[in-house]
Amino acid sequence: MLLLVILALCLIGPFLWHFEPTKIAAGKPFLGPDLTHPFGTDDLGRDLFARILAGGRITILVATGATVISVIVGTVWGIVAASRRGWADEVLMRSADAFMAIPQIVFALVCVAAFGSSIVSLIVIVGLLLSPTTARIVRSVALAELTSDYAVAARACGLSRTRVLATEVLPNVVPTIVVQATINAAAAIALEATLSFIGLGVQPPDASWGTLLLHGYGKFYSSAWLVVFPTVWIVVTIWALTLTSDALRTRSRGGAA
Repeated sequence: MLLLVILALCLIGPFLWHFEPTKIAAGKPFLGPDLTHPFGTDDLGRDLFARILAGGRITILVATGATVISVIVGTVWGIVAASRRGWADEVLMRSADAFMAIPQIVFALVCVAAFGSSIVSLIVIVGLLLSPTTARIVRSVALAELTSDYAVAARACGLSRTRVLATEVLPNVVPTIVVQATINAAAAIALEATLSFIGLGVQPPDASWGTLLLHGYGKFYSSAWLVVFPTVWIVVTIWALTLTSDALRTRSRGGAA
């Protein structure tokens, strides 16, 4: 429910809120929270609540796109490794281990420096960085499914390996993929916010929560609210995604039982 509220506010809120996120009010800089401006205003008098709602749309766009890429690439990666085994499995999984051994932020910095920090680049970079973990999870679940009685029976009846994977194994891996997708979304938000905070993420005139956090950090002694509110939205959204993943995991285990 909390996650749905956040998504609804970010996606619909900018159209309903009466303040424009880019509207400058020279006479209202650094106002504290009040009934007119619930989150106060920044150094240019812009409504911080409107800017957080608008920034949330970009953050959600990056997180959603990165999650989709990570799920698609990671699922194919893991399924192929589980089905082929032998040297193919070793190469694919050792590659995943190599990527996972290096901190994601380090890889992200290198990739952003090489390919730029446009929104499309961020989506692709973050998505690919989250793929190895997804591949690891999918492979472990797919291996267990491939050795189960129903998969062995399907192969014994003459079904090809590809058909068993597509019609029998993959549907049983989907619940795990959905859980991993919510975890990836939380990680994508954190990674995008980190990149934007150090100036290598979303660039002006666009603004994400990480960009707002960077801007507020430079004005912290004039108004702490410029840092507090973007931080709270980032933390609460990641927390809501974590709770969602826990609930989905519990439900999938209950269904399996």
